[in-house]
Amino acid sequence: MSKDGWEMMEDAGRGWRRVVASPQPREIIELEAIRLLISKGVVVIAVGGGGIPVVRDTRGNLHGVEAVIDKDYASSLLASKLNADIFLISTAVEKVYLNYGKNNQRGIDKITLKEVKRYIKAGHFKEGSMLPKIKACVSFLESGGKRAIITDPDKMELAVEGSAGTQIVS
Repeated sequence: MSKDGWEMMEDAGRGWRRVVASPQPREIIELEAIRLLISKGVVVIAVGGGGIPVVRDTRGNLHGVEAVIDKDYASSLLASKLNADIFLISTAVEKVYLNYGKNNQRGIDKITLKEVKRYIKAGHFKEGSMLPKIKACVSFLESGGKRAIITDPDKMELAVEGSAGTQIVS
């Protein structure tokens, strides 16, 4: 549906929302500033909401564009560029589930990159829900990361210790 020149779509019973492109992030513009702050012991909060989508023109100048950058992909890119060992995604569930919401739902404690790719292909994770988080973890691990974790805020400390959440390893 179009309204006032905007493409609109129904959003899972929550009303209508504007539809815009969602390109994969390629660069973290503030990367060097983030590195500097981290080296000084500062806790940095970055790429919140995925960041502001921009493109470079032929002169290298940045211009905003109508798009949405996925926060999980942007966070994965940042973690990779910072050579982080662990990439943790905090979300509304303690762990990732196969057959989520079905009678045979099963939580995943630990899984390999190869296994998670098989589950992606089998359609176990929903677009707009767990799939972007899983794909962000895959990207991080394929870029040299050691471990990716998905868990809820209350379990983050335990998850980093390895005793909660879903642990995804190469």
